[in-house]
Amino acid sequence: MELGISSFGEVAPAHVAGGDHAAAQRTQELVALGRQADEAGLDVVAIGEHHRADYVVSSPEMVLAAVAAVTKQVRLTSAVTVLSSTDPVRTFQNFATLDLISNGRAEIIAGRGSFIESFPLFGQDLKDYDELYAEKLGLLMQLNEQEIITWQGKHRPAIAGKGVYPRPVQPKLPLWIGVGGTPASAARAGSLGLGLTIAILGGAPAQYATFADIYRRAARQAGHNAEALPLCINCHFHLAENSKQAADDFFPAYALVMNRIGRERGWPPMSRAQFDHLRGPEGPLFVGTPQEITAKLLYLSRVFNNTRFLGQLMLEGMPHEAVMHSTELFGKQVAPAVREALAVTA
Repeated sequence: MELGISSFGEVAPAHVAGGDHAAAQRTQELVALGRQADEAGLDVVAIGEHHRADYVVSSPEMVLAAVAAVTKQVRLTSAVTVLSSTDPVRTFQNFATLDLISNGRAEIIAGRGSFIESFPLFGQDLKDYDELYAEKLGLLMQLNEQEIITWQGKHRPAIAGKGVYPRPVQPKLPLWIGVGGTPASAARAGSLGLGLTIAILGGAPAQYATFADIYRRAARQAGHNAEALPLCINCHFHLAENSKQAADDFFPAYALVMNRIGRERGWPPMSRAQFDHLRGPEGPLFVGTPQEITAKLLYLSRVFNNTRFLGQLMLEGMPHEAVMHSTELFGKQVAPAVREALAVTA
């Protein structure tokens, strides 16, 4: 199982036209976390895209390129690229450039995104939500396969025999579909033979096992080797030597972000009792000691037989030193224990 960290770069909204020093600091912290993950022996760094005042990353490729410059081994992927509201040609070019900078470490997780701000920002109509995603995913896949493109769709000007450059150093960019709560997206990933990333941000992981079943069944029906396809699970994550310390560190930051989103979506406020329940042995929050998180990752493997896990960091409201230390513990204590245990059971 590959192990890595993911972040969307939460930041306190500054609401300024320039001089956003908090955003500058958070961006530097993301680069430092990427370097820490690499030095600690983790496999993946994922940076996600949002277009809101409370997230610093609207261009994952740019941040990942900075991480590429200070790392040697880690794979570099978007935690999500909001494909529906972007241009697949430009997305491919940006990630191909990242691949060249990193010498073949770039990947893309293409999703719809959990927010809708990018649609009006880039002139897209939300009534075309599903159609946009399907059309642009098809174009991105073709771009990944062919140097010279002839393509026609409904939501983007046609391309008539044009080359798209640069090409990546990898034969193809690894392409994943990211899903939250849509089974049809899991089926789409399987039928297309793409990797699947399941973001478990609420509810017990076992409740999402059907997504993995749908994914692999669709892959078999389409003639793909389902057992060879990659499956990633993404959950919120924080480590400390002491379980209570890990919870006390993480809860204020987690509640801050989740309650802010919850006010927009009509969710009740997050209580400490709910939080403690969610970080239980079979819950979706991977918050605890290295021993506790090792046990949860092995449980996750039994449920999903997943090939990758991404621990989603929470940055706003968290001391940077605590997040750096959590990443170090993940790479130096949890990762070796998980790899050894899975090697014994293989």
